[in-house]
Amino acid sequence: FRATVIHRSAKEHQLLLVIHHIIADAWAMELIHKEVTQLYEAFSRGQKPSVPELPIQYSDFAFWQRDWFQGEVLQKQLAYWKEELAGAPLVLELASDKTRPAVQTFQGATELFQLPEKLLEPLKSLGRQEQATLFMVLEAGFAALLHRYTSQNDILVGTPISGRTHSETEKLIGCFLNTVILRARFSEDLSFRSLLRQVREKALGAYAHADLPLKHLVGELAPERDPSRNPLFQVMFVLHDPDGVSEVSKVSGKHRLETGTSKFDLTLFISETKNGLEGLIEYSTDVFEAHTIRQICQHYGTLLQAIASSPDQ
Repeated sequence: FRATVIHRSAKEHQLLLVIHHIIADAWAMELIHKEVTQLYEAFSRGQKPSVPELPIQYSDFAFWQRDWFQGEVLQKQLAYWKEELAGAPLVLELASDKTRPAVQTFQGATELFQLPEKLLEPLKSLGRQEQATLFMVLEAGFAALLHRYTSQNDILVGTPISGRTHSETEKLIGCFLNTVILRARFSEDLSFRSLLRQVREKALGAYAHADLPLKHLVGELAPERDPSRNPLFQVMFVLHDPDGVSEVSKVSGKHRLETGTSKFDLTLFISETKNGLEGLIEYSTDVFEAHTIRQICQHYGTLLQAIASSPDQ
């Protein structure tokens, strides 16, 4: 953890925080931003800051997790995922623009796009009809797009989950994040509504078995390792919760920090804003050109519009 004050002028300065992901996930970054803001406001007014005591520390959670996650609990989680992923293809054959390097370099870039504002409510309405969340609708649409691009009838998509299943951890700074895998299977006569029902079932099952660390699952399944690809899945889908996002995350695309990295071949981020749905794709520049990613963004929007108007096709 490193903090640096950047002086722009006698009256203006910025605070730069550099934090390794191993000690802070996105939820924790929101907490840090909120607490630093509260502390600074108190300091600027000459007041004593009021930060409530935490009921537990991260070490308490770590001890609890170690003691709880073993024996029968561990075996039930492992059994679910082994059955869920049995026979699944471990490589998504997306057509690439470049020859994939022998070893993944994690070099990447991002592409920002906006979905039509009028699209949000029909997609939410479809979700309500099927007792599905907006996440489920959008993830099913992404899986359908990947199916159309690859002609594969079995698609694996990773998605992060907060891991904060106990109220005591909600105000705790640390990395609780885990990743679960959602599997979607396709057939010639499958409608989108049927796909959404399938994705809903898979998502609920994944949420109920989300305590197994992904690293542990990879170790247990022991897939043949390919240093050019992420094991088990190569694409990820993320929906940002509009109710859990502070001003630190509400940064427009032109001011967004470019890290020049990509952890996967593709990661699709969707955010619900006052103007509808905003998307961003983080992609591997070892595999894709920018024009291909822009085309994927356009196709995803076109597909979602068709889904909203004709979910039974």
